[in-house]
Amino acid sequence: MPVLQKNRFGFVLKVLIQPRSSKNIIIGLHGDALKIKLTAPPVGGAANKMCIQYLAKSLKMPRSSLEIISGQTSRKKSVLIKYKDGDDSQPERKRLTGLIKALLETGK
Repeated sequence: MPVLQKNRFGFVLKVLIQPRSSKNIIIGLHGDALKIKLTAPPVGGAANKMCIQYLAKSLKMPRSSLEIISGQTSRKKSVLIKYKDGDDSQPERKRLTGLIKALLETGK
């Protein structure tokens, strides 16, 4: 599966989380996932929560638009980036694609 895959609800982004880092930063691509270092520890869902917060901030989207759909207890996660208000229109797809491409480029 590629780093980013479109589905009927939005896009699924594969991420690899490295918890307990000295700062929150996107490292770049690591295999088939976007590697992100987070300061939060991997206990009590803290790293998951920070992952959503950090991605939302990076994508300039509300946190409610992002959801971890697999890998809640793993370093490798799949994050659903939902279409805005269920809007599967061409402009919304273009907007999301542009945001995600910019995010992937910042990690290079």
